[in-house]
Amino acid sequence: MEETRPGLVRPVHLDPTGRAGPTRGQARNPKRWRRSSFGFYVPAWVDADDVEQRILEASVVLRPFQAVTGWAALRWLGATWFSGVDARGERRPVDLLISTHDIDPQPGFVVCGEGTSQGNMRWVDGVRVTVPAWSVAFMMRYAPGLHEAVEALDMAAYSDLASIAEVAEVVGHQSSWTGVPQAREAIALGDENAWSPREVRLRLLWAAAVEGVRLSSNLPLFDRAGRHLGTPDVVDAAAGVAADYDGVAHLGREQRRSDRTRDELFATHGIEMVRWLSGDRPGDFLARLHRAYARAARRTGPRTWSAVAPPDWVSTTTVAARRALTDQQRARLLRYRTA
Repeated sequence: MEETRPGLVRPVHLDPTGRAGPTRGQARNPKRWRRSSFGFYVPAWVDADDVEQRILEASVVLRPFQAVTGWAALRWLGATWFSGVDARGERRPVDLLISTHDIDPQPGFVVCGEGTSQGNMRWVDGVRVTVPAWSVAFMMRYAPGLHEAVEALDMAAYSDLASIAEVAEVVGHQSSWTGVPQAREAIALGDENAWSPREVRLRLLWAAAVEGVRLSSNLPLFDRAGRHLGTPDVVDAAAGVAADYDGVAHLGREQRRSDRTRDELFATHGIEMVRWLSGDRPGDFLARLHRAYARAARRTGPRTWSAVAPPDWVSTTTVAARRALTDQQRARLLRYRTA
C-alpha cells in the first residue's frame, strides 16, 4: 500500500499505549479526536469537509478485494468536476464496493454489494479504487436519472479519465446488472467534449426539444479561409444554430463585451447564436432557441463558415485527441477549459 497524499491524515485505531492512536480516554475528548467511522479516529483539527480527506476516511474500512468506486474514485483519480456534493449542495456519501456483508453503511459512506475483479482495481496514493471506466459505469447505473448519468460520463471524459468507448465496453459486460438500461441510454447521449455540467444540461434540453437534431459540444467554427471564429458550448452544425450557457463568470463587463463581439462575428457569417443566461428558466432558453431556428431557416446563399478544421488545426474534441497532446500543447490548447 502506498503512502497517502500530503496534507491528508489516515484514521487510526485506538491504542492503549497512546503511541499509534488515541487511548480510549483520549478518544472521548472531542477537542482532541474525532471518530471518522466505527473504530477509527483522526485528530480533531483534521478538516472533515475536505473532499479527499472524506474519501480517505471512508477507505480505511476496506478489506482485500474491496475498493472505493463511483464519484469518489474518479475524484481521487483527478476528475475535476466531482466535488463530492450534489445539486442541493449536500455531501455525497462515498461509494464502497464491498461484495460481502461484513461492513455496514455508516455516516460518510454507503456500501454496494457488487463485486469486480482485481483487474478493475488499483492502488492510488494509499487508496484502492476502481478503474475510471468501471467507476463511471457504476455512477451511470446508479444515477437518479438519465441527465445525471450523461453528466457523469461527460465529466469523466472532460478529465480524460475515460472515453465513451471504454465505458461502453464495461457496460457491455454488465447486461443483467442494476441500472444497465439507463447506462446504455446515457452512452448514446454522451459527448467527450463538454466542458461543464451546465453545458451537458443545455445540450440534453436542446436535444429533447428539437427532434432528430445532432449536436456537438465545443465544436470550433471557422471562416472559409480557415480562421477560427469561435467555439460555442453547443452547436447544431447542420442548421447553423449555436448556444452558450452564461454563468456568473459572464456577468463582468469585459466578458460581456467579448461575448457581444463574438456574437456579432457569428451573425456576420450567418450563425444564429442563443444564450442560456444564469437564472433563466428552461422555457426561456427554448423560446429563444426556436426563434433562432426560424431565423436560420430564412437564410439564403452560400455559407461563409465551416465546422471542418483546417489541416494544421490540432483537435481537442475527443479523449483520444487530448491524451495525445504534449504537456505544452495541453497548457496552450486547453487553457480555456475551466471548472
